[in-house]
This record gives sequence, structure tokens and C-alpha cells, in this order.
Amino acid sequence: MSADPHRRARVTRDEDEDEEEDPVEAMIAKTGCLEKHYAIQFCMADHKDWRKCQEQVKDFQHCITEHNKKKYQ
Repeated sequence: MSADPHRRARVTRDEDEDEEEDPVEAMIAKTGCLEKHYAIQFCMADHKDWRKCQEQVKDFQHCITEHNKKKYQ
């Protein structure tokens, strides 16, 4: 059985209720792109090489661009 790394991260964060909310995560969450941000973090943790995470970076960048288009229309 393979575990979903995104779910594992959410559970870990939920368990750490004593910690303050990360202001960067809060800002990204407002865009609707937080899961894509996490995908970059997981990729970087797995590969230790940003060049291997370009698909995730592009997905996140596209999400932010679309959010900004909607926000500033």
C-alpha cells in the first residue's frame, strides 16, 4: 500500500497545532495553489535537485499566473 505524501504532510501539520501558521503558506493558500507549492517541496525533498522539479515549478507558476489574472481583471 503506497501512502499519499500530500496527505501525510497535511496530517503532520494538523498534529502540530501548537506551531504558528507559516505566513508564506497562508499567502499561497489564498491563491488556491498550495498543493502545487507542496508538490515542489516534495519533489525537492525527493530529488535534492531543482532541475528535476521543473514540471512542478511550471504547474505552480501557471496556477499563480491564473490566480493573478482572475484577481486583477
